[in-house]
Amino acid sequence: MSSPESPVTEGDGPDTGTVSPSGLLDVLGVASVVLDATGRIVLWSPQAEELFGYSAGEALGRYAAHVLVHEQHLDLVVKLFSDVMATGQGWAGAFPVRHKDGSTRLVEFRNIRLTDDRGEVYALGLAADQGTVRRLERDVALSTQVVDQSPIGIAVLDTTLRFVSVNPALEHLDGVPSGAHLGRTIREVLPLLDAEALETAAREVLVTGRPLVDRPVVGRTPADPDEDHVWTASLYRLADTLGTALGVALSLVDITEQYRAAVEAEAARRRLALIADASARIGTTLELDRTARELAEVAVPELADIAAVDLLDAVVAGRRSSLGPSEPAVIRALAVRADGESEALAAADPPGQVARYGPDRLVTECVRTGEAVLVAQVKDTDLPRIARSPAAAVLLSRAGVHSYLAVPLIARGEVLGALDLKRTRNPLPFSEDDLLLARELAARAAVQIDNARWYQNARDAALTLQRSLLPSHPPVTGGLEVASRYQPAEATSEVGGDWFDVIPLEGGRTALVVGDVMGSGINAAATMGRLRTATTTLAPLDLDPAVLLEHLDRITRGLKESIATCLYVVHDPASGRCLIANAGHLPPALVRVGRPPALLDLPTGAPLGVGGVAFSTTSFDFAPGDQLVLYTDGLVETRRHCLDERLSTMLALLDDPSRPLDDLCDHLLRTLHQPDNHDDVAVLVARAREVG
Repeated sequence: MSSPESPVTEGDGPDTGTVSPSGLLDVLGVASVVLDATGRIVLWSPQAEELFGYSAGEALGRYAAHVLVHEQHLDLVVKLFSDVMATGQGWAGAFPVRHKDGSTRLVEFRNIRLTDDRGEVYALGLAADQGTVRRLERDVALSTQVVDQSPIGIAVLDTTLRFVSVNPALEHLDGVPSGAHLGRTIREVLPLLDAEALETAAREVLVTGRPLVDRPVVGRTPADPDEDHVWTASLYRLADTLGTALGVALSLVDITEQYRAAVEAEAARRRLALIADASARIGTTLELDRTARELAEVAVPELADIAAVDLLDAVVAGRRSSLGPSEPAVIRALAVRADGESEALAAADPPGQVARYGPDRLVTECVRTGEAVLVAQVKDTDLPRIARSPAAAVLLSRAGVHSYLAVPLIARGEVLGALDLKRTRNPLPFSEDDLLLARELAARAAVQIDNARWYQNARDAALTLQRSLLPSHPPVTGGLEVASRYQPAEATSEVGGDWFDVIPLEGGRTALVVGDVMGSGINAAATMGRLRTATTTLAPLDLDPAVLLEHLDRITRGLKESIATCLYVVHDPASGRCLIANAGHLPPALVRVGRPPALLDLPTGAPLGVGGVAFSTTSFDFAPGDQLVLYTDGLVETRRHCLDERLSTMLALLDDPSRPLDDLCDHLLRTLHQPDNHDDVAVLVARAREVG
């Protein structure tokens, strides 16, 4: 381990204060003895007293050979002494010495001839216990070998945090020779490392004495200047036996591979979590726009900073689409999501907008080939192929789009559109792992989007059929003023079978009908159409309402697995009365002038299609100004409230008989119909008028 002399800086000088034992010589306990030319002891240090047992008073003036040497070694000692004094060449070695207590100890000697200013010669003997010397030599050798052979990079910094020694492992780790470290700071040797933080930590360790273990350090070194590495750094203070700080020891372990493995494992965990999240969040409804929005929300910000979900316009309309090499892609934007404000968001097509992308555009390539398009590092020349227009390309450039990924949405072998992803804030480019994740998300979402698309088309068809079957009537017919509303079911449910009708009869009479076919979808709408046609056919025959319901019951039983409720009312302005029959429907509300609103007390009757149950006709007065409110169960039934409570609420809303009927219909729907109600609603309100 390289360790030159510590550099002397300006201001260094001798310590003039009290010096306490703390160095290597004190650990050795080196004794100093000076002999004159005759071999008498003239100087005797305290360490000599400790090593040999004789005090200065007992040793000074005596022949050293007589005090310290066994008789059998006298001749050898005298000869060695004479040689040193005669030649001036020193002698070193181990020699058995007699201790004052009578024991013999092996002592390491260094003997040197001295000359004073008068030309007199003396012998200086430096001595230390051989066992102590050997132990220290062993410790030093062992420490040196441990440090030099350690696979861990080790360095020692002085109190100014400059390198004083480094081991070969550290040279290999940072790619800087040992000599280029010495006398320099971490910042000077490794400028691409997080040197400031490391030096701050070393300074704190030096001051407090508290070690710092396994602190992560990230950066680049000359050993690998093109790649970031990760190390764990440990720092601890070096001090002498009295605790005086000598510097800081630094150890570095390269954990780049472990770190990358941990990062990859964490990325895999996040990918799995994102896929699980997508499974739970995408496809919560059968609403096409919402399903696309859920996909975009899952992708941002975990996968991209900006996500757009685009479908081919032909696919949205229910047609298959295949693009030739020179054909543009007509795309409908369904959802856009960004992580925060971004000019790239302004460059995206707003949801609902249809845009034409030329055949050279990357999203066109994606939906034409059914293959993902990845541009890991977006260049200025790539932006025109990503953006729809030159103006959009400028916005993408200003937003800092640096990586792009388009993944096709494929379901049941058909390319529906693309998931378009961009990165601006996330500095990392899209990787192959990101591509795999995007494909997985797109595959899962495409099935949900396709389900929503087909459902939307089927629902639109059913709704179109149902609306075509519902009547259009004048606001005044016979002796009645009428208004009606129909509200389809929410997008999360299929079209229902609610209907109403206003049928003019002979003699100024009017038939009012409200019904509800159980079930939903095309079948319910078709059954509703048949029953409405039958009712309009039977009504002019002037049948009693109960008899007319019996005919409808037989017709319904002839329709496969169909059941419906129905109210049939005939108003005669000449008599000022109404006849009504009920087939399992909720009772209408009667609002008389000067009286509180109330539900008509009617026999409930059995639904149409049950059979075997007779219907009955009820008669009631219906004077000018009176109102009759007919409705289907979607207006009042909810999962959270009892039916009686909801009916009472409806009656309370009928407190103003003078309210315009159209306003009353809107008021009832706005107040009573719940957003989460998945049933359609029909409302028909009639008010008797004066007939001149």
